[in-house]
Formats: sequence, structure tokens, C-alpha cells
Amino acid sequence: MRFQDLLAYKKSFELAMNIYAISKGFPSEEKYSLTDQIRRSSRSVYANIAEATRKRRYEKHFISKLTDSDAENSETQVWLEYSIACNYINKSDFETMNAKSIEVGKL
Repeated sequence: MRFQDLLAYKKSFELAMNIYAISKGFPSEEKYSLTDQIRRSSRSVYANIAEATRKRRYEKHFISKLTDSDAENSETQVWLEYSIACNYINKSDFETMNAKSIEVGKL
């Protein structure tokens, strides 16, 4: 099984790419804080899913990686909330990306 074929991987990769694109418009003073944090946490979601598939034979490692992925997804949601609170993203973009993040969490 290829991790790239997993729906959770595909959806989380898509969300990370959306976040990457929209975060290009964040203020320059956020470059080394919010922009970096939200990009890293969103990328970690699908990276941990990929790692989990390689460790699926070892149940505790598999669960640990999926737990890490879920935690990174939650962190991404926090940064999305911060982004809208600071008016860096509009309500529509927030709702779309937050819904995708919630969907990934359910997967």
C-alpha cells in the first residue's frame, strides 16, 4: 500500500498546499512566526501519516505517529483561528480550511 493513495494523506496534503498559498499573503513580520508555524504544522500532518504507514507492523509506533498527526492537525486549527483573528485570512477561507482540517481529523 502506498501512503499517497490514502484519503487522509491526500486531504491533508491538499490542505497544506492551500495553507501554503494563502500564507504567502501574510505580513512580512509574521514570516518567522505564524507563517512558519502554520506551514510546518500543516505539513507535519501528512508527513506523520506517511511515517505511520511505514510503521504499521509495529502497533505502538503506528498509533504514536497517527497521534502525532492528529496533534499537528489540531495545531494547524489553532493557527487558522489566529489568522482569522488577526484578519490575515477572510471568513470564507477560514471556514473552508477549518472544515478540511476537521475532515482530516475524522479520517
